[in-house]
Amino acid sequence: MDTWEKEWLDEQQRVDHLSSKINKKMNTIDQLLGGKKGEVVEIRKNFWEDVTVNFEDAAEAAETAASIRQQAELLSEIERSHQGASQQMKTYEKLKNSPYFGRIDFKEENETAADNIYLGIASFYDEETNDFLIYDWRAPISSLYYDHGLGTASYTAPGGEVEGEMKLKRQYIIRGGKIKSMFDTGVTIGDELLQEVLGNEANAQMKSIVATIQKEQNEIIRKTSGELMIVQGAAGCGKTSAALQRVAYLLYKYRESLNASEILLFSPNAMFNTYVANVLPELGEENMAQTTFQAYIEHHLGSDFDIETPLQQMEHMLSTQNNDGYENELAGVRYKASLSFLESIEQYLESLKKSDMVFRGIHFRGRPIVSAEEITHYFYSFDENMSIPNRLKLVTEWIQKAVREFEKKERKEEWVKEQLHYLDESVYTKLYHKLRKKKQYSKDTFNDLNREEEELSAVIVRKAIKPLRNKIQQLRYVNVKALYRNLLEKVPHEMGDEWHNIAHHSKADLAENKLSYADATPFLFLKERIEGFQTNTMVKHVFIDEAQDYSPFQFAFIKRIFPRARWTVLGDLNQSIYVHSPENAFDHLSQLFDSRKIERVRLSRSYRSTKPIVEFTKHLLKDGEGIIPFNRDGTLPCVTRVYSKDQLHEDIIGKAGVYERNGYQNIAIICKTVSESQQVYEELKGKLRVKLMADEEVAYEKGIVVIPSYLAKGIEFDAVILYDASIQSYGAESDRKLFYTVCTRAMHDLQLYVLGEINPFIGSVPEGCYLKEERG
Repeated sequence: MDTWEKEWLDEQQRVDHLSSKINKKMNTIDQLLGGKKGEVVEIRKNFWEDVTVNFEDAAEAAETAASIRQQAELLSEIERSHQGASQQMKTYEKLKNSPYFGRIDFKEENETAADNIYLGIASFYDEETNDFLIYDWRAPISSLYYDHGLGTASYTAPGGEVEGEMKLKRQYIIRGGKIKSMFDTGVTIGDELLQEVLGNEANAQMKSIVATIQKEQNEIIRKTSGELMIVQGAAGCGKTSAALQRVAYLLYKYRESLNASEILLFSPNAMFNTYVANVLPELGEENMAQTTFQAYIEHHLGSDFDIETPLQQMEHMLSTQNNDGYENELAGVRYKASLSFLESIEQYLESLKKSDMVFRGIHFRGRPIVSAEEITHYFYSFDENMSIPNRLKLVTEWIQKAVREFEKKERKEEWVKEQLHYLDESVYTKLYHKLRKKKQYSKDTFNDLNREEEELSAVIVRKAIKPLRNKIQQLRYVNVKALYRNLLEKVPHEMGDEWHNIAHHSKADLAENKLSYADATPFLFLKERIEGFQTNTMVKHVFIDEAQDYSPFQFAFIKRIFPRARWTVLGDLNQSIYVHSPENAFDHLSQLFDSRKIERVRLSRSYRSTKPIVEFTKHLLKDGEGIIPFNRDGTLPCVTRVYSKDQLHEDIIGKAGVYERNGYQNIAIICKTVSESQQVYEELKGKLRVKLMADEEVAYEKGIVVIPSYLAKGIEFDAVILYDASIQSYGAESDRKLFYTVCTRAMHDLQLYVLGEINPFIGSVPEGCYLKEERG
């Protein structure tokens, strides 16, 4: 037996020894869980038997309440303990299967021997030896594994910098408690481990990358001093994965003061939420709150408006690229997305302090209570330096007082007397008991007919007028639609008459209770600034993925919502495919923060795709030379020219079948638009097991999918079949980044079909970087 075989045997014996210790802990927890479950069942079963219930007087009622509270707290504490033990059991299950992925031997300065540090997804402490047999990958000492090779090394501990020497770095692939692969390396993370991980098929859910975190990714994960971290990375560089590990690291480092509910991720779409949903639970952490910016807009405006989604905007802009007026519409969208437009709104708000607020009169059953003119006069009776929201609070109180006066008079109206005759017996009984409870009336007093009618009339009017009161409290008397229309007319803009056309379209939408995506954020901003901006000070960290798709206006809006949050934004300016996003989006974002508290990380190495695919895709960009492929072999991308749709569909069916036989589980047929995707799906569905994914709300699933270009962004597939890469589909310069984005979705194979003339972006790729075929 040679030295390496003996070391392998020793390492396996350690895994076996560790497995027995994990088993012992799992058995202990299993017994605890059984006992806790029994306790919970017993307490629930006997809950009221163990509570003294007595409501005879105030003292007895208070004692009863205390008894109930005590039982409830006991039950809650046992359930919390049970939940914690269950979570621990899940972690041990994972450790039993794969206890660790790395080992470092580190000798501190002035120490005689090196410590053996084994790294896994969670720590494992052995009470018998008072030692950590596994260190959590987020522990300070674990950073040595990610940041250093052999030789001089250091890490930052709570007590300060610790220096020493790295004697050994070893990596493992352990499955089912058995070492499948083991190798020593002098670099950060060995290519062998990355090859094993990256060579696997794509999954319907993103996985943890703790075993393969690279040095530059580790910087993203562990840097926590700044207020804004901007991560600009090439397609497939692992920026999203690193961001999710960063969330897990924050929850570990600040576990006493931070919980998952205080972290918010803005993801690109709802489908992406399902894609990343498993990463944090895999690491033993709760998922942070996840939403989309569109969902936030819908939550605040969706009950009043039909709001265009960013995907609908994209579909519209792609479909009208060749129409007259496209450039003018594009300029309007970009202006509404700018900080210049936000500044125009602020100036407009200042002018509203002096004049031109628009109100709706308050009416009940067609009769006026307070006219719009009276509200306007009262609003402008206050000092013009008083903020609009503060004035509206006073106006609301004034209107509610007027409604109360109106309500008293309304009780004598004929409609009230009519309703008295049709009152249900239960209403009468309910009112009687309510008044008795207040000890206002005896039964004899209540039987007085006049008194009875007065009280019942009051109930009828109060109930009828309650919806009006709620609307007043919600400031529905402020006509924000009219104010936004006026804003569009008053905005000074260099587009001149063309701006009037844009404003006309927006006003026409408003008349039909529609909001374009370009108008939605400015409209909500105006509404919030008038009514009182709703901020969230509980959220401590905001993460924004695919941040290149956000406009400067949206960044400023989100900053105002979460004034105390630290930001981590991730994006690739080369994948900026939405018309509202400027090329220098991150520069606009930086203006919102103190420049001394901004951290920037650039990731250039692409891990998702094979080296041939990266070499092909980087040439699609004007400045793609800085993208570095990971050295993973694969076949060259193939560009196949066909001359009919029948030939195209026949080829796609054959190619998809080949991919399935090769074991690929996620295959995407990417079309440019939703309408094209729907047409292709109809053509293929009887001949191929294929699903249509044309809605961002659909969960991401394995299999063959037909999907539009912009919905595929952010997801990876084993193989990508690009439906039509002709100049007719991707011919404009504005299509370059979209074309690059869809091609970079492929992990192992990329097939491009061209129905007609090849687009100019493929024409810029050196011929040796792809295969050429002709059909028909």
